[in-house]
Amino acid sequence: MKKVFNPNSDIQFKIGLDNELANRSTLLSQSMLYLVILLTAFLFSACKKNMVREPGDEEQSVSAKKSNTNSQSFNFYDNLGEATLKQLQSVRVATARYHNIGNAFNDRYEDIGLVIENMGYHFLKAGLISPVFDLQKPPILVYNKRVDGSFELVAVEYAIPIDPQSPNTPPEGFIGDDDKWDFNTLNTGWWTLHAWVWKNNPDGAFNPMNPLVIVR
Repeated sequence: MKKVFNPNSDIQFKIGLDNELANRSTLLSQSMLYLVILLTAFLFSACKKNMVREPGDEEQSVSAKKSNTNSQSFNFYDNLGEATLKQLQSVRVATARYHNIGNAFNDRYEDIGLVIENMGYHFLKAGLISPVFDLQKPPILVYNKRVDGSFELVAVEYAIPIDPQSPNTPPEGFIGDDDKWDFNTLNTGWWTLHAWVWKNNPDGAFNPMNPLVIVR
């Protein structure tokens, strides 16, 4: 049987085909959109994971810095107690900036013209002299000269006015009994104490003289 041409049937077929194509196009668009969303979410998650530090990372970093600081503590003066060594380390931290002698001048330390063999060149900040011992604010910085003539920070020195009520009693100073205060009445009327925090002193951290310091 021959097929009979039916215009209405052909129109309906075309309409159905158009609807099916439209539906497929919509489905394809939705699928592409879904894939784009998934890809974007994956990339964002990956970036966020790289950018955000794991809990405890910051604490571990701080701890590592502290450990590194402790590892740079004195490898000499092993005869001193731990508490005294920690105090000496805090002096190093407080005075590290004075390796640049320009910073000492900016902070009003002045060359007092006192140059002593096995000690060095003394720079005084008179405003820091006080009856109260402050280990992080030494009134005197002690330098020696390098071969090229530049100054090298080797020690700090503390100065406490002698108490007329108890002139024979030295200041407390550092923890322990290792510090050696010098009863200096000739010119100053001070108790003075050297702390060799930047150069090893084989005679001890608080001994006034250091045989390794050859004044140039």
